[in-house]
Formats: sequence, structure tokens, C-alpha cells
Amino acid sequence: MWRAEPNEGILFPQRPVCVRFPPGGRPGAAPSLIGGHDGAVEAWVVDHPAPIDDGPLRRISRELPVPGVGQVRVRVSCCGVCRTDLHLAEGDLNPRRSAVTPGHEIVGYVDALGAGTSRFAIGDRVGAAWLARTDGTCRFCRRGDENLCEASTFTGWDIEGGYADSCVADERYVYVLPPEISDEHAAPLLCAGIIGYRSLLAAAVSTGGVLGIYGFGGSAHLTAQIALHLGMRVHVLTRGSHNQELARTLGVDSVGEATDSPPEPLDGAILFAPAGDLVPVALRALDAGGTLAVAGIWLSDIPALDYDADLFRERRLRSVTANTRRDGEEFLRLAQRFGVRSTTVAYDMADAPRALSDLAHGRFGGAAVLHN
Repeated sequence: MWRAEPNEGILFPQRPVCVRFPPGGRPGAAPSLIGGHDGAVEAWVVDHPAPIDDGPLRRISRELPVPGVGQVRVRVSCCGVCRTDLHLAEGDLNPRRSAVTPGHEIVGYVDALGAGTSRFAIGDRVGAAWLARTDGTCRFCRRGDENLCEASTFTGWDIEGGYADSCVADERYVYVLPPEISDEHAAPLLCAGIIGYRSLLAAAVSTGGVLGIYGFGGSAHLTAQIALHLGMRVHVLTRGSHNQELARTLGVDSVGEATDSPPEPLDGAILFAPAGDLVPVALRALDAGGTLAVAGIWLSDIPALDYDADLFRERRLRSVTANTRRDGEEFLRLAQRFGVRSTTVAYDMADAPRALSDLAHGRFGGAAVLHN
């Protein structure tokens, strides 16, 4: 099995100053000094979980957050729209707190440092993702499985996310972003890309093997690029003309409907679509010893499985639960090395409900990104 090489650590000096970047700012933009922590932040919150077209989001104004010990404040340039945000807004995921701000594919610029920070400097471009914090001491963290930490917290679920002008993040869980990738195109890498990479590892397909991808949206189109660069044959099975056309443009080996049989047995598969009825479909497409990895945080009910047809001959079914920071660092290095690019549709931050509605109804291929 392959993994990326370890990354070299980089330390960034601490500078005791706060700056403000203009909306959509880029490196090199001239910031203006902030005289303190006064000011307000515009943010979307999940007011009442409901179908997205019934208006579960509400826009509010609140105080500019102050970074605590070990935290940085990030002036949000843009935030990717993840299907998890839709599950939260619609109540598929139980809210961890009332009126939480969604969003965990955050690209922005550090504009304030909390006490004890050392990794970043004012003005650094950073990415904040789904995994916000772990305890570092539980049995899962000690063995290197921090994604399973029972005390973990998540951006846009437990703490305020990126559907806002500004947010705070624990500096230990913040990523350095490849400089060649723009803010908009970096945003989907921070969850869709990272969780897709972990799912690819979970599917356990060797270089030169055969991978099946069920569902083809923001995460799948990034995962497919990694798989193709690693020499895998990739078969995409998905509904929706936008998604099918996107798969074709990336050069996958075949594209079919979600319930079709792929042209050859699969060594492994990833289920990105939150559709439990596709689990037996994908299992039956596996070759003996193959693995189906379910990538989503939420899945509709799985129908009864036929042991002989679906699981026998050592087929495996496994879930993917969040990611480790190592997954994120490895994926970002591979994305830079392979020139992975996200296909994006831009929305103004004020149009967050429309972006989620368009995602729910399959009105675009690739990933939506909200801009301040």
C-alpha cells in the first residue's frame, strides 16, 4: 500500500499585530491595521433544521471573535460548500449546538493571534477544515487514529464555521496551502479532497488496480484525479448529466448510471452518494477480496444484504470517519505534486442558501464555493 512521504515541519514567527484584508484578499494585498477586536461579523446560522428550500439558514450579525490560547483568527476569503453542510441544515445530522455557523472548507488570512501561538504569522494564508480539535490523550489519539477521538470537535458543527466573514481555529489543526492554488480552488480540497483521499486509502486499491466511484460530486472528482495519477483504472457510476460529463472530462475509464455494472470487477470502490440502496449494488461489483468504503458522514438506510451475493469471498464493507491531520497533509502534497484542480462554481456569501439548494438538486457539477 502507498502513502505520501512525510512532510518537513515549518515554523512561522509570531507577530503581535492584527490586520484586516479586503474581502477576497490575496497574498500581497495591502492590509489595513485593526485598532482592536471591535467590529461585527456577518454569518449564516442553522436557525431551524428543515428542507433547504424551506429556509433553515438565517443571516445574523455578531461580535468579531477573539482568538483564545493557541488559536488564530482567520479572515475568511472563501468557504467551500460541502454536502455535510446540507445534512446539518436539513437535520440529517443532529445539531451539536443551536444556531451554529456551517462551513469547514475555509480559506482565509490570519489577522489575529491568540496567546501561545507559534505556527503562523499575521497575513499568512491558511486553510481550516472539518477536524477542529482532538484531546490527544485518548486510546485512539495515542495509537494515531485521532479521527476516532471521542472528544473531537468539528468545524461548522461544534464550533463556528466558515459561512461568515471571520472565524477562529486551533492553529494545530490549520493547514498551510499550496501557493499555486487559488483561494477558490483550494477550498474544496479541505474536506472534499481530504476525506476522498482517506476513502481512497480505505478502499485499498493497489497501483494499477481497478477503482469504482459511486456518486461524482465535489469529493469524488478530486479523488478520481489522485487515483488516475496513481495508475488506477477508474470507473464512475453516478446519476446526473453534470456529474457524468465532469467525469468524462477528467479522463476516467468509463462512466455509467449509478446502478449499472462496471465493465470489469472492482478491486475496491468508494460510495460518495449518501444512498444506502447503492451499498449492495457496489458490493456485488467488487472482485473477491475487494473493499467498499462509504465516505459520507450520513447514509440513508441500507437494505438487507444477501450474504452469498454481496459479502462472501471476503468482500469488505467499511465506513470512513473523519480524517487525521496526516491525511490532510499528505493529500495537499499529492494535490500539489499531481496538479489536482477542483471544478468550482462561485457564489457570493450572501447566496449560501441558494448554493446549498443547488447542491441538493444537482444543478452543478464539481463543488460550490462561497466568496466574501
